[in-house]
Amino acid sequence: MFLKIKNRIENELSGYIRSIDKTYSLSNLSPLLFNSIKEFISRKGKRIRPILFCIGYLGFSKKNAPGLYRSALSLELLHDFMLVHDDIIDKSDTRRGRPSMHATLNNHFKDKKGLKFSGEDLSIAIGDVMYAMALDAFLAVKETPERKDKALKKLISAALYTGSGEFIELLLGSKRIEEITKNDIYKIYDYKTANYTFASPLTMGALLGGANENQIKNLFCYGMYLGRAFQIKDDIIGTFGEKSETGKSNLTDISEAKRTLLIWYAFNHCDKFNKAVIKKVLSGRRAGKNELLKIRKVILESGSLNYAKNEITRLTREAECVIRSLKMRQDCRRALENFTKKILLTK
Repeated sequence: MFLKIKNRIENELSGYIRSIDKTYSLSNLSPLLFNSIKEFISRKGKRIRPILFCIGYLGFSKKNAPGLYRSALSLELLHDFMLVHDDIIDKSDTRRGRPSMHATLNNHFKDKKGLKFSGEDLSIAIGDVMYAMALDAFLAVKETPERKDKALKKLISAALYTGSGEFIELLLGSKRIEEITKNDIYKIYDYKTANYTFASPLTMGALLGGANENQIKNLFCYGMYLGRAFQIKDDIIGTFGEKSETGKSNLTDISEAKRTLLIWYAFNHCDKFNKAVIKKVLSGRRAGKNELLKIRKVILESGSLNYAKNEITRLTREAECVIRSLKMRQDCRRALENFTKKILLTK
């Protein structure tokens, strides 16, 4: 089911690019703007959010609403908007194995001297356009005004909480590692990943499909458990995965001084010498490759990697318990169960 929906999403994305240009004449307004957006949103991706949106809808609806797959693109476009801005904040030059939006634009103007703007400036504006595109795409679905209104509010809340999560995460970076708690880290995971990647897409679709309040509550809870587990796995991949898997160095997360569950547990379960190494990297002072590799070693020796994997197992069980109670179409529920197992497999 997931592959079938993903193929529909990919086809819809190609059609939407043509449609948005026809409606707003972006290619005439600015060829650079249009082509930059087209290239970025066409890059290969998992399309998790629009797929879950469709699963949420199909699990509770008795019909397939016209415009459903076009509307699902709203979540992919929202994601792309977030990525463009995240890469500026993280000062990341790569995204999905290619140059990030601002890196591409900086390269485009590399021979121009005396410019009063940068690729980062242009990318902020492009992100704003993508957000508008997300709202435009959502409106395509043909459903009752009441259901559509509820789902739109969920989309807006997802954007609001994700932006808030980014803001809180940046502020958390100014705190000493000794002051950070597990709850602080999970708060970031909930706002930046669990809500907008899993819980909101599923419940947006379910609201459109006519699910009742109790079903929405359970589905949201499932998404939050799944999202926490997924983010922990993503942290593990970001620290120990191969570049071919992540599209970037497996030392990037450490060098960016991110406060992850892996770092938090390692710091609280290592000796004074290794605590000093972790604190140096998290302080923002430039660390050498040997120091970054040392932290990865500390994560292993402190038991942090095993702890993180156990958390994934616990959260997965919680999610599976919730999903068994969901009263939705059996094929959709089985698809979610298989999806849970697939994305949370740990080596």
